Amino acid sequence: MAQRRVTGSTVWMVVVLCGLSVAFDGYDLVVYGTTVPSLLAEWKIGPAEAGRLGSYALIGMLIGALLVGTITDLIGRRRTMIACVSWFSVLTALCAVAGSPEMFGVLRFLAGIGLGGLMPTAAALVVEYAPQGKQNITYAVMQSGYAVGGILAASLAIPVIPAAGWQTMYLIGAAPVLIVVPVALKWLPESLEYLVLRGETEKAEALAERLGVPVPEVARPAKRSLLTGLRELARPGFRTGTILLWISSFCALLMVYGMNTWLPQIMRQAQFPLGSALSFLLVFNLGSIVGSVLGGRAADLFGSRPVLVVSFLLAAASIAFLAVKPSVAIIYVLVAIAGYGTIGTQNLINVYVTRYYPATARSTGIGWSLGVGRLGAILGPAAGGLVLASGAGYAWNFYLFAAVAVLGLVAAALVPASPVLGRQFPVRAQVQLKESTA
Repeated sequence: MAQRRVTGSTVWMVVVLCGLSVAFDGYDLVVYGTTVPSLLAEWKIGPAEAGRLGSYALIGMLIGALLVGTITDLIGRRRTMIACVSWFSVLTALCAVAGSPEMFGVLRFLAGIGLGGLMPTAAALVVEYAPQGKQNITYAVMQSGYAVGGILAASLAIPVIPAAGWQTMYLIGAAPVLIVVPVALKWLPESLEYLVLRGETEKAEALAERLGVPVPEVARPAKRSLLTGLRELARPGFRTGTILLWISSFCALLMVYGMNTWLPQIMRQAQFPLGSALSFLLVFNLGSIVGSVLGGRAADLFGSRPVLVVSFLLAAASIAFLAVKPSVAIIYVLVAIAGYGTIGTQNLINVYVTRYYPATARSTGIGWSLGVGRLGAILGPAAGGLVLASGAGYAWNFYLFAAVAVLGLVAAALVPASPVLGRQFPVRAQVQLKESTA
């Protein structure tokens, strides 16, 4: 693909709009965890049933993530993202009027379809428009919106739930359709790669001229079909990496959703009051923001794979140490590190996946990676609920998530280099290569 220098204003607009959208994805992730204690009390349900309720949205996300590659092939990345934001915003707000666990679960499932389609679309857009050599850090800045949304949910829950009830937390989830969608309709650019792949050369040239960038050189397949991108993921050279990246995403998302769903309740079992337990959730997501930016920059310098391995290692160590219940100050530090080791690690996986494949398979690649990862996300809340319901003790939740981190570490360490030319070298390696050939 031709080297492109996208204007700063274009990058800023794409990052901000995608970041705001992803922030509400993060809000939706954490909002359920903040309301679990209230749902347990109001509907008289047990931890195992609450874990199943938490998984319904994730099943919807799995479906949305797997379908998004096909949808973007049909209508484009821009319209897909706007549709996903509108869909999950409305359905999240409807959760506030659910009168039973069954209706709540159905609404969460439907909202999850939109949430599942959002992340791959936002990832593909940001990586496409990111400056050359700064894809990881640009993506990390955008993806920090995910944790910002989680922090917003945890921060609002402390005063809002006691004063206005858990329903208000879901009404707030309608904000994206009012804040993000109108701006995106006016300012979010379509993917130039998508236009070229569709053969819409005139539209691509007009948009490229308006943005001040050249039209990307994308190899257009002779014939597009629903399985074109999926076949590319499985062809020789990509097949092993595809499977290992799927395993890595499975492990990371299992930890992300398991910890975000059950951390407040686990801390309640460890004899912390509700307000303090929710504050741990806030620190968990705050740690992921700082760590994601630092990890993204490190990945640009040293490559994604070694940074991923270190990130999984930090997750395993910090979560395992939480099981011994150290002092409160150390718990906060460990929770912050665990936030990076889980959410931050998944952020790094996402940008690694989008760069691992050619443009023709980018949306499908990240969609399937997140789709398989959603299986871990579905298992995380359910497994955490079963452990809590078993009476084995809260520490066993931490042991479970730490073991999953070790599995993710092994998978990430074994990912082979991408056969896509120019994508396997980090920035520092590129500089050294240029100097050696000068």
